[in-house]
Amino acid sequence: MPESKRSSMQWRHPESPKPKKVKTTFSAGKVMATIFWDSNGVLYVDFLTEHRTTNAEYYSACLKGPVKTAIRQKRKRAQTSVSFLQDNARPHVAARTMDTIQKLKWNVLPHPPYSPDLAPLDCHLFDPLNEQLRGKRFCNNEEVIQNIQEWLHRQPKDFFLSGIHKLPDHWCKCIANQGDYVEK
Repeated sequence: MPESKRSSMQWRHPESPKPKKVKTTFSAGKVMATIFWDSNGVLYVDFLTEHRTTNAEYYSACLKGPVKTAIRQKRKRAQTSVSFLQDNARPHVAARTMDTIQKLKWNVLPHPPYSPDLAPLDCHLFDPLNEQLRGKRFCNNEEVIQNIQEWLHRQPKDFFLSGIHKLPDHWCKCIANQGDYVEK
């Protein structure tokens, strides 16, 4: 635990050398991954680094730009019928985002208020990803991004399919528990 300035003060003789303090090194930074996926695998991944944040403007731009393009290129059958599940984070339910989704003519699946246990990313994708990253040290953001991309590419196709198949069961459990937390 880091010492406070006050608790690290010492009484010492004026001629005695100053005690050496260990300086902490800064982390590589903060990287946030926005991952869009379906039963066949990853559609699109975007990484936000320092001084960038997820807001309705960013999220809407992702949806109508690279996500729409990825769906068009990778899932030709789904162009006319997209069912879209997202949690209730503010950027996801903002008027700007909902307007974008409506213009894209995507069907938004209902998501109960604050139900992270129903978000397939939270319960299926990010837990094993976090486990894989736990304890690793990275020199820079590029190493983090590369490690995440490599992990995503190593996942078998049935990994993503099983995440989608788990969703109805999670939904039923949440309804049965009247919205209380659902174990994985």
